[in-house]
Amino acid sequence: MARRDFLKTSALVGSALALPALMPGKLSARGNTDTLRVGLIGCGDRGAGAASQALYADQNVVLTAMGDAFEEPLQRSHDVLQKMHPDKMKVTPEKCFVGLDAYQKVIDSGVDVVLLATPPGFRPVHLKAAVDAGKHAYCEKPMATDAPGVRSVMASVKAAKAKNLSLVAGFFIRYLDGNREFYQRIHAGAIGDLRAVYARHYSFPIRPMPPASDRPAKMGDLEWQMRTWNNFTWLSGDGYVEAACHSVDRVGWALKDQSPLKAVAVGGRQTPNHQGNIFDHMFVVYEFPDDVRAFVAHRQIPNCHFDSSDELIGSAGFGKFPTFGSWTPSIKGKEDWRYPGPNLDLGELYAKSNNNWHCSGPKTDPWQRQQSELIASIRSGKPINDGEWMAHSTLMAIMGRMAAYTGQEVTWEQALNSQEKLVPEHLDWNMKLDIAPMAVPGVTKLI
Repeated sequence: MARRDFLKTSALVGSALALPALMPGKLSARGNTDTLRVGLIGCGDRGAGAASQALYADQNVVLTAMGDAFEEPLQRSHDVLQKMHPDKMKVTPEKCFVGLDAYQKVIDSGVDVVLLATPPGFRPVHLKAAVDAGKHAYCEKPMATDAPGVRSVMASVKAAKAKNLSLVAGFFIRYLDGNREFYQRIHAGAIGDLRAVYARHYSFPIRPMPPASDRPAKMGDLEWQMRTWNNFTWLSGDGYVEAACHSVDRVGWALKDQSPLKAVAVGGRQTPNHQGNIFDHMFVVYEFPDDVRAFVAHRQIPNCHFDSSDELIGSAGFGKFPTFGSWTPSIKGKEDWRYPGPNLDLGELYAKSNNNWHCSGPKTDPWQRQQSELIASIRSGKPINDGEWMAHSTLMAIMGRMAAYTGQEVTWEQALNSQEKLVPEHLDWNMKLDIAPMAVPGVTKLI
């Protein structure tokens, strides 16, 4: 396929997506006096946090349905949310759904908005089901773990636009005022022509995979992998795709979501991981038109230096996107600038908020800002759709992983059109699900 703009490539998903748009009405414009019913799909800490923030977003928002593959996280999240929002928790026992089909039951339960926060391997199927049913959605990052999943997400994005549905992405970095002003200035030429971006994601280690001896005797392959999902590429996409995707997304934002031409990478596994099959470190080099480069460094190894900052190098200056603890972007260029707003410490906020379960206000809490803007867009009948850039950033991350796993140079077209399908077509608790071997650069094939 000839190289083309990323948005145009969404035509690959087929012309069957030309769905009739819904007229503004029940789903696309809700007055402030109307009650919006929210359904939560994926009841871990991030999902419960998103639900709490959705309830804070508007006085007439209620949670009416919850779904998870497992009973324990659902019950735990339900109990905590009930204590935090006693007047807005309307989830009755019959609206608590458990199992592999819980997502569909939540969608079919009469909700207006769904929050998608399961492991990302499930995201494409869940988003498609939500959009097919005409639901507004919050879609946690990343949006897929393989290229077929990204193509499915691209199809859902088009369908959501046709139906006037709001779709907000879980890339929270784009929901802070200081960040928005910083990148606006970069795009306006504050540091001249952007020549390179160096993004770091030296972060916390992934929860380690327990040894096979810890597996309960009657637990099937699927449940065993789902309960330790961070350690499997088909479920998480790898730590690079699941966690460093924030750094990749900032690269995309800095370059106006332009598609890279190609990528090369190094990476591997330094720490023991028993049965898991993800890398714990990568370094990816993206090449863009006009000889622009982006470098994304990723590491999730215990007792190592932490850094999540970016450096933007231009023809007439430098931009600094800071790490946790000093969240104040700055520019040294044609005119020096430092964001004058509050010096937001996201690390401290995250710790105090008990894994994002509490909000500190829409101006200072990006997770809250996401839910507030989502609900406001539904109220106004002016839908937000983050779909194009969220799919773009997800594919950029997958492209980097492909380059690291295979040791090959990977073009954008190869990544977009890859036929490597990591997620099984049909899932069953009793299925045999072998663990794919760890990738070996130079041996693992590019598909």
